[in-house]
Amino acid sequence: MARNKLTPKQKRFVDEYLIDLNATQAAVRAGYSKKTAYSTGQRLLKKVEVQEMVQKRNLDRERRTEITQDRVLQELASIGFAKGTDYASIDSTGRVALKSTDSLTTQQKAAVISIKETQSGVEVKIADKVKALELLGKHLGLFDSGASSQSAEDRLVDYLKALEGAVRNGD
Repeated sequence: MARNKLTPKQKRFVDEYLIDLNATQAAVRAGYSKKTAYSTGQRLLKKVEVQEMVQKRNLDRERRTEITQDRVLQELASIGFAKGTDYASIDSTGRVALKSTDSLTTQQKAAVISIKETQSGVEVKIADKVKALELLGKHLGLFDSGASSQSAEDRLVDYLKALEGAVRNGD
């Protein structure tokens, strides 16, 4: 818990900061000078009391919304590891057979944006796999040059294998 009480203006800064995580704009919206908003925002974020309040409020929001970093990463992994064969199969005559949505796992369903009938059949639209993998890679720092002696591609492959196993096991 915060050691010292925050001033009303500092509390307002925390409220505003949690909207978009932009310290400069939060300082302006909290009533600090536009001229010094950048340095004020940075200074406020360095204060232990402000850091503790931001952390507490983030944890409160996680509990309230049940949106956590792990949950977001799991959803991205579900999209990133989705395969066409999860949703349909091709028989020996070349005909496509859609799988029943009842047979799909929660992770497979998470990747589906829409299912609709069209004039030529049924369309299953899956979320952007490349974007999901890109976001996962950025989160892991896989694209930082020099981040490790292991290549970014090798780190991505290792991580994706581990994450895919976790998703399939329901971890």
